Amino acid sequence: MNFEDRFKEALNYASKHHAGQTRMGGEPYITHPMEVSEMLRNQGLGTDYQIAALFHDLLEDTDATEEMIELIGGHKVLEAVKLVTKEPGYRMWNYIHRIKANPIAFAVKGADRLHNLQCALIAPDDFKRRYIKETEEWYMDFSKEIPEALEVLKASLEEK
Repeated sequence: MNFEDRFKEALNYASKHHAGQTRMGGEPYITHPMEVSEMLRNQGLGTDYQIAALFHDLLEDTDATEEMIELIGGHKVLEAVKLVTKEPGYRMWNYIHRIKANPIAFAVKGADRLHNLQCALIAPDDFKRRYIKETEEWYMDFSKEIPEALEVLKASLEEK
């Protein structure tokens, strides 16, 4: 199957499972994984990266199955999606350490964090503060754009 067919099948699956979910700003949830996937495409990263981005929140936020993720995306995609999925009782150091060991998971989580930082401008101030702290502690080296996006978010707090 070529890239376009794989991507379309993955997008349809993710869209179906995120149907009815919305982001903090009210937009359909699927816009987030699509943006994350687009960021990776713009970095020149391939099909597995882009499909893992479309799927990155499925196990955590929907009833999607590992079997279907693997069937559509393949084993590498499933492995990356499982790594970025926070399990109940997870330990942040272990979570981050495992992600950093997998190039696909690392790229997806970096783009995910960057997009969430960009979208957090509309979040309540207490959320912004927690998100800033977590980003500073764990995610600064995930993407070269994260420190700049973090400064923009910090500035939005200072403007009040």
